[in-house]
Amino acid sequence: MWYSVPSWGVGLHFLGGCMKRRSFLRLATSTVSFPLATRITWAQAYPSRPVRIVIGFPPAGATDIVARIVARWLSERLGQPVIVENKPGAGTNIAAQTVVNSQADGYTLLVAGTSNAVNASFYETLPFNFQRDIAPVAGLVSYPLVMMVNPSVPVKTVTDFISLANAQPGKISMASYGIGTSSHLAGELFKAMTGVELVHVPYRGESLALTDMIGGQVQMMFSTLPGSMEHIKAGTLRPLGVTSAMRWEGLPDIPTVGESVPGYEAIVWNCLGAPRNTSPQIIERLYRETNAALSDPTVTARFSQLGLTPMPLGPTALGTFIANETDKWGKVVKFAGIKAD
Repeated sequence: MWYSVPSWGVGLHFLGGCMKRRSFLRLATSTVSFPLATRITWAQAYPSRPVRIVIGFPPAGATDIVARIVARWLSERLGQPVIVENKPGAGTNIAAQTVVNSQADGYTLLVAGTSNAVNASFYETLPFNFQRDIAPVAGLVSYPLVMMVNPSVPVKTVTDFISLANAQPGKISMASYGIGTSSHLAGELFKAMTGVELVHVPYRGESLALTDMIGGQVQMMFSTLPGSMEHIKAGTLRPLGVTSAMRWEGLPDIPTVGESVPGYEAIVWNCLGAPRNTSPQIIERLYRETNAALSDPTVTARFSQLGLTPMPLGPTALGTFIANETDKWGKVVKFAGIKAD
């Protein structure tokens, strides 16, 4: 009779191998999931200490005001102090790099904006890539610029100004609050779309440019509404048009530039960003709380007083918006041949 001898040695070896493999997989799985679990725990406990919001402008400007309004709101909603830290310089790149180099833990955030989209093409080299290294969190506000002239300039409409500029090519000055700023780029877009020749006169800040505008040293400027509103009301500067697609409710009788130059639009915007790889749970929490501010009557009333319009974009929509703005202003920078000093 033939008997089959069980291969116990082989079986035990196989069984032992399976057990070792299962143990290894359990160990590997626990090793991989530990950081993930830790990140989830951190996100659930967030925030447990003060949060700072970095901005690339000095105090008292439009971006600073927006950041402080949002910081006050988030402090109440998050139960922790939210501190605004001003880091002006290098066209807001110092502030951006500060946040890029920070821990991706939700405790260092950036109020970014139009300048960051412009800088991507304005500077030949940067130590970071804004779209790659800053995770979009939430849209904050947008607002138009206003095209203004000194009252001595004999025009009352955008069309009048274009006619005057064509009659005097290269003789009318266009002020801005700095090379590569939204004021400068709005003017370059205007020049590109109308073909007028203007002499660009950059200043180190909006207030200095406005002072010379009022004094008549320069004739035209694209300025922010918060910075120029009191001068418009006082009659020391004459508005010709706003740069948004629709008329602004604070100046309902002032047409858009686009009514005379079809397709023209140049808005300034701010958003909240965080270092890339920040936990999705933290980003979602920040978006939810920030977005709630944009529908709060007290906050929106304050924004309205300043000429600001809430821009309630979530992370995905905000990322698309930033990509479109970066592409748009990149084309203007290339067309105008603008370079950083």
